[in-house]
Amino acid sequence: MALRINTAARNAAANAVAALVDGGSAAGKLRIYTGSQPATPATAPSGTLLAEFTLSDPAFAAAVAGAVGLDTTPALTVAGLANGTAGWFRLLDSTEAAGTGLGVLDGSVTATGGGGDLTMNTTTISIGVNVTVNAGTVTMPAS
Repeated sequence: MALRINTAARNAAANAVAALVDGGSAAGKLRIYTGSQPATPATAPSGTLLAEFTLSDPAFAAAVAGAVGLDTTPALTVAGLANGTAGWFRLLDSTEAAGTGLGVLDGSVTATGGGGDLTMNTTTISIGVNVTVNAGTVTMPAS
């Protein structure tokens, strides 16, 4: 038999992940890197840091159907820190962002419509040129 999780449990799990991003004394961070994501969020980041966003606090809306959506109002827009193509992202609480850089979760990045865990207006990032996060979702599986 397959393991199945009801919606209330999925919502609780998604809300718990969101609460970890909001941990620490300040707002969480979202970092965009080049290359392939490391084995786990507990692994040092790989690639070049292209952009860093300060998230709203709280960073996510309450879970619905086992998913939390990243708060993108006001718009999450920053100037690029380096030149490159976005390959993956890391969400960190404020303590880890100021320290080791280990994260709560990592995921895929695509341009809008590309189906990534995080979508941006572009995956081509250049120093000093603004980039915007359009949406991000963390979804807990039902089975």
